[in-house]
Amino acid sequence: MKKRVLIADDDESTRWVLERFFKEKGFETITAVDGSEAEGLLKSAFPGLALMDINMPGKDGLDILKDVKKETSLHTAIIIMTAEGTMKNTIEAMKRGAFDYITKPIDLEELDVMVDKAVENLSLREEVSTLKERLRERLASETVFVGKSKPVERIFKTVGKIAPSDVTVLIEGESGTGKELVAKLIHANSPRSEGPFIAVNSAAVPRELMESELFGHERGAFTGATETRKGKFELAEGGTLFLDEVGDMDLELQAKLLRAIQEREFYRVGGKEPIRVDVRIIAATNQDLEKAVEEKRFREDLFYRLNVVTINLPPLRKRKEDIPLLAEYFFERFHQEMGVERRHLSKQAAEELMSHSWPGNVRELENVLRRAVLLSPNLILMPEDLTLTKRQHKKESLEEMIARRLEPFIEKTSSRGRQELYDSIMPFMERPLIRLVLKKTRFNQVKAAELLGINRNTLRKKIKELKISRKDVKE
Repeated sequence: MKKRVLIADDDESTRWVLERFFKEKGFETITAVDGSEAEGLLKSAFPGLALMDINMPGKDGLDILKDVKKETSLHTAIIIMTAEGTMKNTIEAMKRGAFDYITKPIDLEELDVMVDKAVENLSLREEVSTLKERLRERLASETVFVGKSKPVERIFKTVGKIAPSDVTVLIEGESGTGKELVAKLIHANSPRSEGPFIAVNSAAVPRELMESELFGHERGAFTGATETRKGKFELAEGGTLFLDEVGDMDLELQAKLLRAIQEREFYRVGGKEPIRVDVRIIAATNQDLEKAVEEKRFREDLFYRLNVVTINLPPLRKRKEDIPLLAEYFFERFHQEMGVERRHLSKQAAEELMSHSWPGNVRELENVLRRAVLLSPNLILMPEDLTLTKRQHKKESLEEMIARRLEPFIEKTSSRGRQELYDSIMPFMERPLIRLVLKKTRFNQVKAAELLGINRNTLRKKIKELKISRKDVKE
């Protein structure tokens, strides 16, 4: 904090004593003889500490205190002085934001303790403010969603519209498309940006531990609970809770999550008192939650509670024009993180990346480029530096794929002297085909037969022969 103190009192002897006291403590002192002068110095000299008399000409200390506390840029610790140590004055001073209150004649030992506390308090506030600023800068640097394609533009527009509000958001997309990144982007541009961003992956935590992970537990709630532990909801207080892969959550826990979102309160495992929270919920999934609702794997009421605003993230194969931009971004990041020389793509390497289907999306692209940067000495990367497997960048026909799968099966069967390969293999070929078509048509046999190009009676016969049931077409 600034080692500068304002002493505001119309009594000259009081000012003299206090000036001497603070100079011995290493403070720079400035003085004011009335309320108007004191208020002006508070707003222009920005002292870290101020001692103000409650009764001064022009404007009294309580009125100044009230007005100054409205100024969010001012962080002065103000100690009120008065010759009238009444309960009413004490309560009013503290209500209006005074750091402390001291009566006249001033006990310098008491004041010394009070000033040390004020200095410590202000130092902690400055430290917290600095840490918050660093966290804000770090979050901003981490939340870069790279792209200029039309789908990405639509995402940016949606984020811009919904970030300022507390609306619940559901982010849908394949694994590796950047769902957590978009959630952080929403948080970083929201009024909650100074609060915590807490993420929990429903697929990564064992079901039996997930309730404790979300809501915490009391000591002795279960074997191994040796101390009280806060859950993710409490840790996210004042900020954003990101529920990743929410579609994997157990049905029983879904009910408790719904209540926590609706009521803004929950119980720790083993707890008897409700805990209230103020958090924004952003959920994400790579599943079709509407289908999960139909199949009774996901609660309908929770789905509608989460699905207030939906953001669909496109897979990388549907925004390939962003690949060169993403590559440049990753090369710069690797340069900053690992100190390696900045790489670039050759035209041929760029074409190789553009022709790949990227089943792992942006995460896969990052890993391919990181590996190339670490293993290749070339500053201009060539196709051979990218270590994409043949199956990754060579398009395989359906016939080739079936032949590749059948070859080891035929070898294994013939080595045992078995005959009738046709009758052995065909059911394995037909069953997955018919199952997939029935799944696509939701077991509508008329539509399935039409799609397969066979008679409905033939399809019925095949379903019976291959022992396919409705249960078989559900995942």
